Amino acid sequence: MVNSFSEANFWSTMQWHNPPAEWSDRNGQLWVKTGLKSDFWRTTHYGFIRDSGHFYHCAISGNFRARVCFSGQYQDLYDQAGLMVRASETHWLKCGIEYVEGVQYASAVVTRDRSDWSVAPLPGQPERVWFEVRRKDEAIAILYSLNGEQFTLLRLADFPEDPTVQVGPVCASPERAHFEVIFEAFMIESCSKPVVD
Repeated sequence: MVNSFSEANFWSTMQWHNPPAEWSDRNGQLWVKTGLKSDFWRTTHYGFIRDSGHFYHCAISGNFRARVCFSGQYQDLYDQAGLMVRASETHWLKCGIEYVEGVQYASAVVTRDRSDWSVAPLPGQPERVWFEVRRKDEAIAILYSLNGEQFTLLRLADFPEDPTVQVGPVCASPERAHFEVIFEAFMIESCSKPVVD
């Protein structure tokens, strides 16, 4: 079964971890304006812990596939949007676009007590992107697409334990407030296929 924003019952079951400054449902699309200096990060390199980003989530157990399509008004350093999978405050991953020195990067952060960071620069300034996560047992694959059809593997990560996790759109603006994002589509489904074909 596939669930998405367009299904009213599914939309109403989702909830915020750190509600943003402003948000609304715009005909099945989720519009968000971030709060001041919002972020998710734990310790590595920077020495601080942040759990103030905006995460709109639902719970799912077992193996799954989730995908989001979104666009953002990137402007300041580390403006970011995408998908999050969260087991706890110390065990999570986020993936999506992170804006660094005028470049949109495909980005993945995997956190098990301490965060790490993987990035790949994207060509041009794509108007919208798609990110997908696929979980199979202890593994999660993170993929991205510029057209919603051909997906590129960004990272294969270990994500053990925690049979039930929270999944959904995420956004943050570590250096400012009022970063605007539109999540145009979100879907999640139980899936037993391999994470990498």
